[in-house]
Order: sequence, then structure tokens, then C-alpha cells
Amino acid sequence: MPELPEVETVRRGLALRMEGRRLARVEQRRPDLRFPLPPRFRERLEGRRVERLGRRAKYILVHLDGGETLLVHLGMAGRMVLVEPSARVARDPHDHVVFVLEDGTEIRFNDARRFGTMDIVADDRLFDHKLLKELGPEPLGNEFSGPVLEERLAGRRTPLKAALLDQRVVAGLGNIYVSESLFWAGLSPRRLAGTVKGPRAERLAAAIRDVLERAIAAGGSSLRDYVQASGELGYFQHEWAVYGRAGEKCPGCVCTLGIRQIVQSGRSTYYCPARQR
Repeated sequence: MPELPEVETVRRGLALRMEGRRLARVEQRRPDLRFPLPPRFRERLEGRRVERLGRRAKYILVHLDGGETLLVHLGMAGRMVLVEPSARVARDPHDHVVFVLEDGTEIRFNDARRFGTMDIVADDRLFDHKLLKELGPEPLGNEFSGPVLEERLAGRRTPLKAALLDQRVVAGLGNIYVSESLFWAGLSPRRLAGTVKGPRAERLAAAIRDVLERAIAAGGSSLRDYVQASGELGYFQHEWAVYGRAGEKCPGCVCTLGIRQIVQSGRSTYYCPARQR
């Protein structure tokens, strides 16, 4: 599933073409994605001007004139791909929703597995939406810090890795970037979450922010179906320190143990048992 850096990369690519332009035509090619699309979906979007594109956690927020927002989640393998007006690219059977801008640019929502989601929400109720209302702080926002992270983890007796995957603790983190952040913070994924306090919490918050910023700068990590809105691949997978590198030497570490792989809550975790405590 695309994580925060992948979604932010897509958002930035779409914003360059969508902001300030009208949705001249909307093609709804099926009645549902993961859930049914809202009533009169096409009629409610056609002719609307895109004011700006935002993001909350792993959700893209297309703010429209008239006080409503199109909420988009890419799901497991969803993509929003830009197609230039001059390009003659045949429609894919999994192009379930197509947005045609006033300059002829198409944004095709392609989702073979149909785990994606779209909804239209009034702006004044946006952050009360069932998909957004319980999300934790944005890890790249000004409200995120060591003390905030310590407070969110306080009293939790679950492993640290599992706690960080809980979107109510920190919004937008997934398996890849939690593993990477824990490595750079020097914290074991097995550590009880509630023990991360003071300098440890500061270290972890800084590592999370740094890893996410570097991943966004690299265009995200390309796994399976993920591509940027432009159709290009991301490159952060080439900078992974531990994720997917079981048995390899730990970068910057003098230990001879190598990177270990374990399974936590059904998900693979990668870490250095010497460096991460």
C-alpha cells in the first residue's frame, strides 16, 4: 500500500496540473470502488474548479469551489496517472474513474484490486469524516515532536513497531518507513512502546521526519504497482537501510550480525539487533 511519501508525491504531481482548473468532464465507469461512490458523483463534480490539493495521512484532498472536497484513498494498488491531451493512450479496463480537465488533461484513477475509496465531503465536516476523525498527528506537521510522540505512546504495552503502525498514534506511517525510522533512531521494533520517552522520543520523532522527507525528495519507493502521477517510478527503495535487506550488512554498523527479519502482527520487520535497542 502506498504510504505517506508516495501519496504526497502523487499529490504534488497532480497539484501542478489540477489546481486552478475545472473538471470539464468526469467519467464514472463503475458504481463502486471499495465502497459505493457517493450519489450523483459525476454530476456533483463536473464543472467544479479545483482550488487546491491537500493531504491528510494517506488521503488526497481535492478542495473544490462551492465548499466541498473530493477525498481520495489509493488503496492497495490504486494510481492516479496524468495523461497529456496529445497522448493517445488507450483506456485500461481498471481505469474506473477519469477526470478530464478543461485543458484536456486526463487524470485516470486505475485500481485493479478496487481497494481505493472516493467520497465528496462538505468542507466544514471534512475532518469529522469517519476515515479522518481518529487520525493521529501529521509527522511532517508543526504539531509533531518528541513530547507529542511520547504522549501518544504513553502506557502502551504493545511492541513499538505495532504502535507506530496504528494510524491513531501517527498518521500516514506504514511498514517500510516505520522500519527505516526505527533503524535511524536506534530503537528496537520489539521495545515496549510506552518506554519511548525523553531523548528516545525526540530521536524517533526526528528520524521519522527525516526518513519521510528524504523519501518524498526521491519520489517515494516503487513497489509493485506504485508510480508517481507522471508515470515515473520513485527511487527511495535504493536508499533503504534495512527494509527488504535481511542478511545483509548493517549500514554504518560494526556488528557482524547482519540485518534480521522477523514477523510482527503478520508484517515483516527488518532491524539491526546490535544497533537497535
